[in-house]
Amino acid sequence: DEKRVDHDMDAGLTRRDFMKTAALTVGGAGALSLTGCAGEEEGSTADSPGQTLSFAGYRFDRTRALVDGQVGVDGYGVEFTEMGIGDSNTHVFSGPQTLDVVEIGLHPYMLAFANDGFRDYVLLPIFPLRLFRHKSVFIRNDRGIERPEDLKGRKVATAGYSSTSLTWIRGIFQDEYGVAPGDLTWVISNKDSSAATAGKVSAQESILPDGVTIEQGPTGKDESDLLEAGDVDAVFHAAEPKGFVQGHPKIARLFPDSRATEQDFFARTGVFPIMHAVAARRELVDRDPSLVAAVFAAYSESKRRAYAHMAGVAGLMDTLPWYGQELAATKALMGENFYSYGAEANRKPLEALFRYSHEQGLCSRKLTVEEIFEPSSLSLAEQGSERVSP
Repeated sequence: DEKRVDHDMDAGLTRRDFMKTAALTVGGAGALSLTGCAGEEEGSTADSPGQTLSFAGYRFDRTRALVDGQVGVDGYGVEFTEMGIGDSNTHVFSGPQTLDVVEIGLHPYMLAFANDGFRDYVLLPIFPLRLFRHKSVFIRNDRGIERPEDLKGRKVATAGYSSTSLTWIRGIFQDEYGVAPGDLTWVISNKDSSAATAGKVSAQESILPDGVTIEQGPTGKDESDLLEAGDVDAVFHAAEPKGFVQGHPKIARLFPDSRATEQDFFARTGVFPIMHAVAARRELVDRDPSLVAAVFAAYSESKRRAYAHMAGVAGLMDTLPWYGQELAATKALMGENFYSYGAEANRKPLEALFRYSHEQGLCSRKLTVEEIFEPSSLSLAEQGSERVSP
């Protein structure tokens, strides 16, 4: 099975081994190494853990080795709970705050940090989920909507107005197509079609700004129901509406070849939108500052193993017939380490989201990279396979 293959590929590799190698293979081409990580003390390894840390997040291919216990955090044990992002956000911002390290929605954290003075968890420049968002715009194909500009004056349904994905979509629409949030009427659905997998919408995803026309959708209908019924002209949402999945004849993507549109967007802007980051309990980091580098190294090593798996046997095990060609095309466009972590390496997409949020009346001020991330994490970087951005 996949776990067995990964174990055989990297058997016995601890973070101490990882840090000592200085350069690690990334998918068999180039190298991925860590800089800015604090030195290690003797006797502090993932094989001899002290306190057990509670982690939560999704089991992506890039986090799988950490979730499954194949990669540890130096000096600590790890207990990983799989959790949807809505539930993670609620836990951190208004819940019991018992999780030590947790995957978090980047924009909800920004809103809590800027608007509410939230400081209970510190933000780390680890980005478990990144997605291009042109694919997330769905329309009624019987309303004469053929391009983004045709949405002006139309009704658009969404489940969480201030979610990370919606903030990205609105910002991109304004920058790329001149369609501002105020040009649309927003309908907030009473239900969220993705709640079963993502968890409930947190309070930070429900902030509604001034100066924008916003209506509340009818009770019992999610955003897909509104689109299917023709109550709205479009849906902006991270999840594919069930009507689209089920082949409703009047529901389509606004961008039919969203892959080509998103690749062109990256080629011109160098922006790979960030959805999620990782946060750690402040009290824990204050007690052991070296934990910041240790957590960064663990997530980076887990991702390195995913890269190696993708370049190795994944093409044989995956059902997609052109898996290898897709991976090669992605590297050619975006670089070997196309899913990069680190604050400086991701300054461009981070600053874009900071600007979008402030322009949209969500964040009370335009945040900076230097203020929002835990200070010692700013120097952490993965080097060896950088791509020169446009």
